[in-house]
Amino acid sequence: MSDLQSQFAGTQDVLEQHKIDVARLQSYMQEHVEGFSGNIALSQFKGGQSNPTYRIDAGGQSYVLRRKPPGVLLPSAHAVDREYRVITALAETEVPAPRTYCMCADENVIGTIFYIMEMVQGRILWDSTLPEMNREERGQIYRSMNEAMAALHKVDYAAIGLDDFGKVGEYRERQIHRWSKTYRISEMDTIPEMDRLIEWLPKNIPSGDETTLIHGDFRMDNMVFHPTEPKVIALLDWELATLGHPVGDFTYTMMGWRLDKDLFRGIADADIEGLGIPTEAQHIAHYCALTGRDGIPDLEWYFAYNMFRLAAILQGIAKRAADGTAASEHAVEQGRRARPLAQAAWKQVEKLAG
Repeated sequence: MSDLQSQFAGTQDVLEQHKIDVARLQSYMQEHVEGFSGNIALSQFKGGQSNPTYRIDAGGQSYVLRRKPPGVLLPSAHAVDREYRVITALAETEVPAPRTYCMCADENVIGTIFYIMEMVQGRILWDSTLPEMNREERGQIYRSMNEAMAALHKVDYAAIGLDDFGKVGEYRERQIHRWSKTYRISEMDTIPEMDRLIEWLPKNIPSGDETTLIHGDFRMDNMVFHPTEPKVIALLDWELATLGHPVGDFTYTMMGWRLDKDLFRGIADADIEGLGIPTEAQHIAHYCALTGRDGIPDLEWYFAYNMFRLAAILQGIAKRAADGTAASEHAVEQGRRARPLAQAAWKQVEKLAG
């Protein structure tokens, strides 16, 4: 097992700041979860930085509980109710998503709102180089990821009742504004590159607006893969899902080709071709073939935009770690990556400038 896999995979005892009243939860599930029986055994997943996520074992069944974290939170963050809505709506589509059981808006049950979904049995892969697989399997994993994303971007969101799930148009403008504001609220030290990006990005948005259903945080460790086959069987962590620009969503997954292993588990410093992982050009070509596109223009802008966005997210994690409300014990380490990510984003801008 790789170091990343052992660090992030699996469960642990529930962190002190995330403990809940199991008796109250037991009573709630008996009333609201179809087929529920037995007594709850509760643990907490190691990975993830945003919404505390628990494993529930009871009566020979396993469930997952996602909750809004306790404490003072950033505006519009940790929207587990939106997660529940989109996952539930996707049940009849080709997008691999878990089955949902219930959404609880009553904060008196465990302290914050939460939802319960099925525990999809499979693998969470944290190391993007996939060290325990062979060349063919690695290539298939990346192709399956592209297929899942293409399926999502081709969903008729109005037909599944999500026509009001977000605003249509100007997604990139709104995202830059949102994450600039989020960064300022979370800012603890000056990061000059973030200041420059906040000024430069909105003035240089590429032409061509589109709207599809998007995931917002589409990366390998937000998926469940088949226990033995190189295939995505469930997409997880839908907190940032909305109606938005599909190219922004797709290029978020492509950041790994431009970032090193130490920067959010990138693969830029890996022997990609030797490992059997698609090159940047091959991965783009596959996505374009699946979605009927003729290439992805303005790549450097999108890389700068997504690295900026991720840096703002990590800055929020750093602030929550400082405040003691982060969902993972690794939050401090993740938060420190905001600065180098902002620096990497500005390097993409400099490439545009020649």
